[in-house]
Amino acid sequence: MGDNINNQTSQVDAAAQTDSLRPLGEKDRKLGAFGYMSLWVGDGVNMGNMTLGASVIVAGAALLNIWQTLAAALLAIGIISTLFALNDRVGYRTGIPYVTHLKMSFGEKGSLISSLLRAVPAVIWYGIQSWIGGTALNEVFRILSNGAIDNVVVAFIILLVIQILLSMKGFESIKWVETVASVVLMGIVITVFVILMKDHREAVVDTWVNTSGSWGVPFFGMVMVFLGNYAAIFLSASDYSRELKTGYSDTKRAMLYFVPIVISYGSVIAVGAMLASATGYTNPALGLPALFDNVYMQLFISAFIVFGAIAVNMVANIVTPTYVIQLFTKLNYKIAVTITGLLAMVSFPWLLVQDDNAKGLDLFVLIYSAFLGPMVAILIVEYYILRKQKIDVEELYKKDGNFSGTNMAAILAMLISAGLAFLFVDLAWIIGFVSAGILYPLISKYFFKGSRFKKDTILEDR
Repeated sequence: MGDNINNQTSQVDAAAQTDSLRPLGEKDRKLGAFGYMSLWVGDGVNMGNMTLGASVIVAGAALLNIWQTLAAALLAIGIISTLFALNDRVGYRTGIPYVTHLKMSFGEKGSLISSLLRAVPAVIWYGIQSWIGGTALNEVFRILSNGAIDNVVVAFIILLVIQILLSMKGFESIKWVETVASVVLMGIVITVFVILMKDHREAVVDTWVNTSGSWGVPFFGMVMVFLGNYAAIFLSASDYSRELKTGYSDTKRAMLYFVPIVISYGSVIAVGAMLASATGYTNPALGLPALFDNVYMQLFISAFIVFGAIAVNMVANIVTPTYVIQLFTKLNYKIAVTITGLLAMVSFPWLLVQDDNAKGLDLFVLIYSAFLGPMVAILIVEYYILRKQKIDVEELYKKDGNFSGTNMAAILAMLISAGLAFLFVDLAWIIGFVSAGILYPLISKYFFKGSRFKKDTILEDR
Protein backbone atom coordinates (compact mmCIF):
# COMPACT_ATOMS: atom_id res chain seq x y z
CA MET A 1 0.00 0.00 0.00
CA GLY A 2 1.76 3.19 -1.16
CA ASP A 3 1.08 6.89 -0.73
CA ASN A 4 -2.59 7.26 -1.61
CA ILE A 5 -3.89 10.60 -2.87
CA ASN A 6 -7.35 9.33 -3.74
CA ASN A 7 -9.77 12.00 -2.52
CA GLN A 8 -12.85 9.78 -2.45
CA THR A 9 -14.84 10.43 0.69
CA SER A 10 -16.34 6.99 1.32
CA GLN A 11 -15.83 6.04 4.97
CA VAL A 12 -13.93 9.30 5.41
CA ASP A 13 -14.68 11.74 8.21
CA ALA A 14 -16.43 14.59 6.38
CA ALA A 15 -15.47 17.07 9.09
CA ALA A 16 -11.82 16.31 8.52
CA GLN A 17 -12.27 17.16 4.84
CA THR A 18 -13.22 20.75 5.77
CA ASP A 19 -12.12 23.21 3.12
CA SER A 20 -8.33 23.37 2.91
CA LEU A 21 -7.68 20.37 5.19
CA ARG A 22 -8.51 17.92 2.41
CA PRO A 23 -5.61 16.37 0.46
CA LEU A 24 -4.61 18.47 -2.54
CA GLY A 25 -4.46 16.75 -5.89
CA GLU A 26 -2.24 17.64 -8.83
CA LYS A 27 -4.74 20.20 -10.22
CA ASP A 28 -5.06 22.00 -6.87
CA ARG A 29 -1.42 23.03 -6.65
CA LYS A 30 -0.60 26.64 -7.49
CA LEU A 31 3.13 27.10 -6.90
CA GLY A 32 5.90 26.56 -9.42
CA ALA A 33 9.63 26.76 -8.66
CA PHE A 34 9.83 30.58 -8.80
CA GLY A 35 6.77 31.12 -6.61
CA TYR A 36 7.97 28.52 -4.12
CA MET A 37 11.43 30.08 -3.84
CA SER A 38 9.82 33.50 -3.40
CA LEU A 39 8.21 32.19 -0.21
CA TRP A 40 11.59 31.58 1.36
CA VAL A 41 13.17 34.80 0.09
CA GLY A 42 10.28 36.83 1.51
CA ASP A 43 10.43 34.92 4.77
CA GLY A 44 14.20 35.23 5.12
CA VAL A 45 14.51 39.02 4.87
CA ASN A 46 13.35 40.64 8.11
CA MET A 47 14.62 42.53 11.13
CA GLY A 48 14.71 39.42 13.32
CA ASN A 49 17.09 37.60 10.99
CA MET A 50 19.23 40.70 10.65
CA THR A 51 19.44 40.80 14.45
CA LEU A 52 20.73 37.21 14.43
CA GLY A 53 23.55 38.30 12.13
CA ALA A 54 24.28 41.26 14.37
CA SER A 55 24.47 38.96 17.39
CA VAL A 56 27.93 37.75 16.33
CA ILE A 57 29.17 41.19 17.41
CA VAL A 58 29.19 41.65 21.19
CA ALA A 59 30.39 44.87 22.84
CA GLY A 60 32.14 45.87 19.62
CA ALA A 61 34.02 42.57 19.30
CA ALA A 62 33.21 39.71 16.92
CA LEU A 63 32.58 36.26 18.39
CA LEU A 64 33.05 34.87 14.87
CA ASN A 65 34.96 36.37 11.96
CA ILE A 66 33.47 36.68 8.49
CA TRP A 67 34.50 33.19 7.37
CA GLN A 68 33.25 31.52 10.54
CA THR A 69 29.96 33.42 10.37
CA LEU A 70 29.39 32.46 6.74
CA ALA A 71 30.42 28.84 7.43
CA ALA A 72 27.99 28.65 10.38
CA ALA A 73 25.22 30.09 8.22
CA LEU A 74 25.89 27.72 5.31
CA LEU A 75 26.09 24.67 7.61
CA ALA A 76 22.81 25.65 9.29
CA ILE A 77 21.10 26.32 5.95
CA GLY A 78 22.35 22.99 4.59
CA ILE A 79 20.79 21.19 7.57
CA ILE A 80 17.61 23.26 7.23
CA SER A 81 17.27 22.40 3.53
CA THR A 82 17.88 18.70 4.17
CA LEU A 83 15.27 18.54 6.93
CA PHE A 84 12.83 20.48 4.78
CA ALA A 85 13.24 18.01 1.91
CA LEU A 86 12.91 15.02 4.26
CA ASN A 87 9.90 16.26 6.20
CA ASP A 88 8.07 17.81 3.25
CA ARG A 89 7.89 14.55 1.27
CA VAL A 90 4.66 13.39 2.96
CA GLY A 91 2.83 16.60 2.07
CA TYR A 92 4.34 16.72 -1.40
CA ARG A 93 3.41 13.13 -2.29
CA THR A 94 -0.02 12.97 -0.64
CA GLY A 95 -1.21 16.59 -0.51
CA ILE A 96 -2.07 16.44 3.20
CA PRO A 97 -1.50 19.44 5.53
CA TYR A 98 0.66 19.48 8.65
CA VAL A 99 -2.22 18.79 11.06
CA THR A 100 -3.01 15.56 9.19
CA HIS A 101 0.68 14.68 8.92
CA LEU A 102 0.84 14.89 12.73
CA LYS A 103 -2.09 12.48 13.00
CA MET A 104 0.06 9.77 11.38
CA SER A 105 2.43 9.78 14.38
CA PHE A 106 0.44 11.21 17.28
CA GLY A 107 -3.08 10.04 16.46
CA GLU A 108 -6.25 12.08 15.98
CA LYS A 109 -6.48 13.24 19.59
CA GLY A 110 -2.75 13.35 20.16
CA SER A 111 -2.33 15.63 17.16
CA LEU A 112 -4.56 18.21 18.85
CA ILE A 113 -1.93 18.58 21.57
CA SER A 114 1.10 18.48 19.30
CA SER A 115 -0.42 20.87 16.74
CA LEU A 116 -0.86 23.50 19.45
CA LEU A 117 2.88 23.40 20.16
CA ARG A 118 3.40 24.80 16.66
CA ALA A 119 0.26 26.95 16.40
CA VAL A 120 0.28 28.91 19.67
CA PRO A 121 3.81 30.33 19.24
CA ALA A 122 2.97 31.17 15.61
CA VAL A 123 -0.09 33.19 16.67
CA ILE A 124 1.92 35.05 19.29
CA TRP A 125 4.72 35.78 16.81
CA TYR A 126 2.05 36.88 14.33
CA GLY A 127 0.99 39.45 16.92
CA ILE A 128 4.54 40.51 17.74
CA GLN A 129 5.56 40.91 14.09
CA SER A 130 2.33 42.81 13.39
CA TRP A 131 2.90 45.14 16.36
CA ILE A 132 6.45 45.87 15.19
CA GLY A 133 5.18 46.31 11.64
CA GLY A 134 2.30 48.47 12.90
CA THR A 135 4.74 50.69 14.75
CA ALA A 136 6.70 51.10 11.53
CA LEU A 137 3.51 51.70 9.51
CA ASN A 138 2.54 54.43 11.96
CA GLU A 139 5.95 56.01 11.33
CA VAL A 140 5.22 55.95 7.60
CA PHE A 141 1.85 57.65 8.21
CA ARG A 142 3.47 60.21 10.54
CA ILE A 143 6.18 61.13 8.05
CA LEU A 144 3.90 61.34 5.04
CA SER A 145 1.28 63.40 6.96
CA ASN A 146 3.84 65.68 8.67
CA GLY A 147 2.72 64.42 12.07
CA ALA A 148 -1.03 64.76 11.49
CA ILE A 149 -1.53 60.98 11.73
CA ASP A 150 0.15 59.37 14.71
CA ASN A 151 -1.57 56.38 16.33
CA VAL A 152 0.27 53.06 16.70
CA VAL A 153 -2.82 51.10 17.76
CA VAL A 154 -4.74 52.17 14.66
CA ALA A 155 -1.76 51.34 12.44
CA PHE A 156 -1.46 47.93 14.14
CA ILE A 157 -5.14 47.17 13.46
CA ILE A 158 -4.85 48.37 9.86
CA LEU A 159 -1.85 46.11 9.26
CA LEU A 160 -3.65 43.11 10.78
CA VAL A 161 -6.71 43.74 8.61
CA ILE A 162 -4.49 43.99 5.52
CA GLN A 163 -2.82 40.68 6.37
CA ILE A 164 -6.16 38.96 7.03
CA LEU A 165 -7.52 40.14 3.69
CA LEU A 166 -4.34 39.12 1.88
CA SER A 167 -4.51 35.67 3.47
CA MET A 168 -8.16 35.05 2.54
CA LYS A 169 -7.30 33.34 -0.74
CA GLY A 170 -4.69 31.08 0.81
CA PHE A 171 -1.52 30.35 -1.13
CA GLU A 172 -2.78 32.14 -4.23
CA SER A 173 -2.43 35.49 -2.44
CA ILE A 174 0.59 34.38 -0.43
CA LYS A 175 2.40 33.60 -3.68
CA TRP A 176 1.68 37.09 -4.99
CA VAL A 177 2.67 38.85 -1.76
CA GLU A 178 5.91 36.89 -1.39
CA THR A 179 6.89 37.47 -5.03
CA VAL A 180 6.58 41.25 -4.57
CA ALA A 181 8.10 41.21 -1.08
CA SER A 182 11.09 39.13 -2.16
CA VAL A 183 12.04 41.71 -4.80
CA VAL A 184 11.44 44.75 -2.57
CA LEU A 185 13.16 43.32 0.50
CA MET A 186 16.20 42.02 -1.35
CA GLY A 187 16.49 45.43 -3.01
CA ILE A 188 16.62 47.03 0.44
CA VAL A 189 19.25 44.55 1.67
CA ILE A 190 21.41 45.19 -1.39
CA THR A 191 21.07 48.95 -0.83
CA VAL A 192 22.22 48.63 2.79
CA PHE A 193 25.11 46.38 1.70
CA VAL A 194 26.29 48.96 -0.87
CA ILE A 195 26.12 51.78 1.70
CA LEU A 196 28.12 49.74 4.21
CA MET A 197 30.78 48.79 1.67
CA LYS A 198 31.03 52.34 0.36
CA ASP A 199 31.08 54.35 3.59
CA HIS A 200 31.96 51.90 6.39
CA ARG A 201 34.32 49.36 4.84
CA GLU A 202 37.18 50.08 7.27
CA ALA A 203 35.05 49.57 10.38
CA VAL A 204 33.62 46.31 9.00
CA VAL A 205 37.10 45.01 8.13
CA ASP A 206 38.59 45.95 11.51
CA THR A 207 35.75 44.50 13.60
CA TRP A 208 34.50 41.50 11.64
CA VAL A 209 37.08 40.49 9.02
CA ASN A 210 40.42 40.99 10.78
CA THR A 211 39.60 39.06 13.94
CA SER A 212 40.45 35.54 15.06
CA GLY A 213 36.96 34.54 16.15
CA SER A 214 36.39 30.92 17.16
CA TRP A 215 35.78 27.56 15.53
CA GLY A 216 34.80 26.08 18.90
CA VAL A 217 31.71 26.34 21.10
CA PRO A 218 30.72 29.85 19.89
CA PHE A 219 30.79 28.58 16.29
CA PHE A 220 28.56 25.55 16.95
CA GLY A 221 26.35 27.61 19.25
CA MET A 222 25.75 30.04 16.38
CA VAL A 223 24.97 27.13 14.03
CA MET A 224 22.24 26.07 16.49
CA VAL A 225 20.90 29.63 16.64
CA PHE A 226 20.76 29.94 12.86
CA LEU A 227 19.20 26.47 12.59
CA GLY A 228 16.70 26.98 15.41
CA ASN A 229 15.27 30.03 13.68
CA TYR A 230 13.71 27.71 11.05
CA ALA A 231 12.82 24.82 13.37
CA ALA A 232 9.10 25.62 13.51
CA ILE A 233 8.81 26.13 9.75
CA PHE A 234 10.39 22.89 8.53
CA LEU A 235 8.35 21.05 11.20
CA SER A 236 5.19 22.09 9.33
CA ALA A 237 6.82 21.56 5.90
CA SER A 238 3.77 19.69 4.57
CA ASP A 239 1.73 22.90 4.67
CA TYR A 240 4.03 24.34 2.00
CA SER A 241 5.10 21.33 -0.08
CA ARG A 242 1.47 20.29 -0.74
CA GLU A 243 1.08 23.54 -2.69
CA LEU A 244 4.10 22.86 -4.94
CA LYS A 245 3.35 21.55 -8.41
CA THR A 246 4.27 17.92 -9.04
CA GLY A 247 7.36 16.73 -10.92
CA TYR A 248 10.16 17.87 -8.58
CA SER A 249 12.59 15.27 -7.26
CA ASP A 250 13.79 15.28 -3.65
CA THR A 251 17.08 16.84 -4.75
CA LYS A 252 15.36 19.58 -6.72
CA ARG A 253 13.02 20.35 -3.80
CA ALA A 254 16.02 20.59 -1.48
CA MET A 255 17.52 23.15 -3.83
CA LEU A 256 14.22 25.08 -3.84
CA TYR A 257 14.91 25.62 -0.13
CA PHE A 258 18.69 25.92 -0.14
CA VAL A 259 19.12 28.50 -2.92
CA PRO A 260 16.55 31.10 -1.75
CA ILE A 261 17.42 30.68 1.93
CA VAL A 262 21.12 31.18 1.16
CA ILE A 263 20.28 34.28 -0.89
CA SER A 264 17.93 35.82 1.66
CA TYR A 265 18.82 34.46 5.11
CA GLY A 266 22.54 34.27 4.34
CA SER A 267 22.73 37.81 2.98
CA VAL A 268 20.66 39.25 5.83
CA ILE A 269 22.88 37.54 8.42
CA ALA A 270 25.96 39.00 6.70
CA VAL A 271 24.45 42.49 6.46
CA GLY A 272 23.42 42.30 10.12
CA ALA A 273 27.00 41.51 11.16
CA MET A 274 28.34 44.29 8.92
CA LEU A 275 25.81 46.76 10.32
CA ALA A 276 26.76 45.96 13.92
CA SER A 277 30.45 46.22 13.03
CA ALA A 278 29.99 49.62 11.39
CA THR A 279 27.59 51.27 13.85
CA GLY A 280 28.12 49.45 17.16
CA TYR A 281 24.38 48.68 17.35
CA THR A 282 23.28 45.05 17.51
CA ASN A 283 19.67 46.20 17.11
CA PRO A 284 19.13 46.91 13.38
CA ALA A 285 16.30 49.31 14.23
CA LEU A 286 18.99 51.53 15.78
CA GLY A 287 21.81 50.59 13.44
CA LEU A 288 20.00 51.36 10.17
CA PRO A 289 19.12 54.98 11.08
CA ALA A 290 22.74 55.52 12.11
CA LEU A 291 23.76 55.05 8.48
CA PHE A 292 21.72 58.09 7.39
CA ASP A 293 20.06 60.14 10.08
CA ASN A 294 17.36 61.86 8.03
CA VAL A 295 13.66 61.59 7.31
CA TYR A 296 14.18 59.65 4.09
CA MET A 297 16.17 57.01 5.93
CA GLN A 298 13.44 56.75 8.55
CA LEU A 299 10.87 56.21 5.80
CA PHE A 300 13.18 53.66 4.17
CA ILE A 301 13.61 51.70 7.41
CA SER A 302 9.91 51.84 8.24
CA ALA A 303 8.96 50.47 4.82
CA PHE A 304 11.50 47.67 5.28
CA ILE A 305 10.02 46.71 8.65
CA VAL A 306 6.43 46.76 7.33
CA PHE A 307 7.22 44.62 4.28
CA GLY A 308 9.34 42.27 6.38
CA ALA A 309 6.57 41.78 8.96
CA ILE A 310 3.98 40.98 6.30
CA ALA A 311 6.29 38.60 4.43
CA VAL A 312 7.25 36.64 7.55
CA ASN A 313 3.69 36.39 8.82
CA MET A 314 2.26 35.27 5.49
CA VAL A 315 4.67 32.34 5.33
CA ALA A 316 5.47 31.37 8.91
CA ASN A 317 2.73 32.62 11.23
CA ILE A 318 -0.65 32.47 9.48
CA VAL A 319 -1.09 29.26 7.46
CA THR A 320 -0.35 26.62 10.12
CA PRO A 321 -2.41 28.10 13.00
CA THR A 322 -5.28 28.64 10.55
CA TYR A 323 -5.25 24.93 9.69
CA VAL A 324 -5.11 24.07 13.41
CA ILE A 325 -8.17 26.25 14.06
CA GLN A 326 -9.95 24.40 11.26
CA LEU A 327 -8.95 21.11 12.85
CA PHE A 328 -10.55 22.14 16.13
CA THR A 329 -13.60 24.01 14.81
CA LYS A 330 -14.28 22.58 11.30
CA LEU A 331 -14.78 26.18 10.07
CA ASN A 332 -13.92 27.19 6.51
CA TYR A 333 -10.56 28.75 5.68
CA LYS A 334 -11.67 32.40 5.44
CA ILE A 335 -13.31 32.36 8.86
CA ALA A 336 -10.37 30.48 10.39
CA VAL A 337 -7.80 32.90 8.95
CA THR A 338 -9.83 35.80 10.38
CA ILE A 339 -9.88 34.16 13.80
CA THR A 340 -6.10 33.69 13.57
CA GLY A 341 -5.71 37.43 12.99
CA LEU A 342 -8.05 38.29 15.87
CA LEU A 343 -6.13 35.96 18.20
CA ALA A 344 -2.90 37.69 17.16
CA MET A 345 -4.53 41.02 17.97
CA VAL A 346 -5.46 39.94 21.52
CA SER A 347 -2.12 38.24 22.25
CA PHE A 348 -1.01 41.55 23.81
CA PRO A 349 2.14 41.90 21.68
CA TRP A 350 2.62 45.47 22.95
CA LEU A 351 3.37 43.91 26.35
CA LEU A 352 5.55 41.08 25.08
CA VAL A 353 7.93 43.40 23.23
CA GLN A 354 8.60 45.61 26.25
CA ASP A 355 12.01 45.36 27.88
CA ASP A 356 10.67 44.20 31.24
CA ASN A 357 8.95 41.27 29.52
CA ALA A 358 11.93 40.18 27.44
CA LYS A 359 13.06 37.48 29.88
CA GLY A 360 9.57 36.00 30.03
CA LEU A 361 9.33 35.96 26.25
CA ASP A 362 12.78 34.36 25.95
CA LEU A 363 11.71 31.67 28.43
CA PHE A 364 8.53 31.05 26.44
CA VAL A 365 10.55 30.64 23.23
CA LEU A 366 12.94 28.19 24.90
CA ILE A 367 10.06 26.14 26.32
CA TYR A 368 8.21 25.62 23.05
CA SER A 369 11.44 25.25 21.01
CA ALA A 370 12.47 22.27 23.14
CA PHE A 371 9.51 20.33 21.71
CA LEU A 372 10.15 21.14 18.04
CA GLY A 373 13.26 18.99 17.61
CA PRO A 374 11.60 15.87 19.06
CA MET A 375 8.46 16.41 16.97
CA VAL A 376 10.24 16.61 13.62
CA ALA A 377 12.37 13.56 14.54
CA ILE A 378 9.22 11.56 15.34
CA LEU A 379 7.60 12.53 12.02
CA ILE A 380 10.71 11.55 10.04
CA VAL A 381 11.24 8.23 11.88
CA GLU A 382 7.55 7.37 11.47
CA TYR A 383 7.46 7.92 7.72
CA TYR A 384 10.89 6.67 6.63
CA ILE A 385 11.69 3.91 9.13
CA LEU A 386 8.47 2.58 10.63
CA ARG A 387 6.23 2.95 7.55
CA LYS A 388 8.86 2.75 4.81
CA GLN A 389 7.29 5.78 3.08
CA LYS A 390 3.93 4.02 2.67
CA ILE A 391 0.74 5.58 4.03
CA ASP A 392 -2.95 5.17 3.26
CA VAL A 393 -4.30 8.71 3.16
CA GLU A 394 -7.95 7.61 3.32
CA GLU A 395 -7.17 5.82 6.59
CA LEU A 396 -5.80 9.09 7.99
CA TYR A 397 -9.17 10.75 7.36
CA LYS A 398 -11.37 7.99 8.78
CA LYS A 399 -13.16 8.99 11.95
CA ASP A 400 -12.63 5.65 13.72
CA GLY A 401 -9.67 4.38 11.73
CA ASN A 402 -6.23 3.21 12.78
CA PHE A 403 -5.15 6.78 13.56
CA SER A 404 -7.97 7.68 15.94
CA GLY A 405 -7.13 8.18 19.61
CA THR A 406 -3.66 9.04 20.94
CA ASN A 407 -0.35 7.36 20.18
CA MET A 408 1.20 7.40 23.64
CA ALA A 409 4.54 6.17 22.29
CA ALA A 410 4.94 9.44 20.35
CA ILE A 411 3.74 11.55 23.26
CA LEU A 412 6.17 9.90 25.69
CA ALA A 413 9.09 10.14 23.27
CA MET A 414 8.37 13.83 22.75
CA LEU A 415 8.07 14.61 26.49
CA ILE A 416 11.17 12.65 27.54
CA SER A 417 13.25 14.16 24.73
CA ALA A 418 12.05 17.68 25.56
CA GLY A 419 13.04 17.07 29.18
CA LEU A 420 16.53 16.04 28.08
CA ALA A 421 16.72 19.12 25.84
CA PHE A 422 16.10 21.38 28.82
CA LEU A 423 19.28 20.07 30.46
CA PHE A 424 21.40 21.90 27.86
CA VAL A 425 19.29 24.77 26.58
CA ASP A 426 21.87 26.14 24.15
CA LEU A 427 21.80 22.84 22.23
CA ALA A 428 18.16 22.04 23.00
CA TRP A 429 16.98 21.48 19.44
CA ILE A 430 19.66 18.97 18.42
CA ILE A 431 19.47 17.12 21.76
CA GLY A 432 15.71 16.81 21.46
CA PHE A 433 15.94 15.74 17.81
CA VAL A 434 18.52 12.99 18.39
CA SER A 435 16.87 11.76 21.60
CA ALA A 436 13.43 11.42 20.02
CA GLY A 437 14.90 9.76 16.93
CA ILE A 438 16.29 7.03 19.19
CA LEU A 439 13.52 6.81 21.79
CA TYR A 440 10.44 6.80 19.57
CA PRO A 441 11.12 3.51 17.72
CA LEU A 442 12.31 1.86 20.96
CA ILE A 443 9.22 2.89 22.92
CA SER A 444 7.00 1.89 19.99
CA LYS A 445 8.68 -1.53 19.80
CA TYR A 446 8.81 -2.50 23.47
CA PHE A 447 5.77 -0.79 24.95
CA PHE A 448 2.04 -0.54 24.16
CA LYS A 449 1.63 -4.06 22.82
CA GLY A 450 -1.17 -4.36 20.31
CA SER A 451 -1.36 -0.62 19.64
CA ARG A 452 -3.42 0.19 16.54
CA PHE A 453 -0.67 2.67 15.54
CA LYS A 454 1.64 -0.25 14.75
CA LYS A 455 -0.60 -1.46 11.93
CA ASP A 456 1.11 -1.27 8.54
CA THR A 457 4.48 -0.53 10.19
CA ILE A 458 7.57 -2.73 10.59
CA LEU A 459 6.44 -3.22 14.23
CA GLU A 460 2.97 -4.53 13.40
CA ASP A 461 3.52 -7.98 14.91
CA ARG A 462 5.38 -6.78 17.99
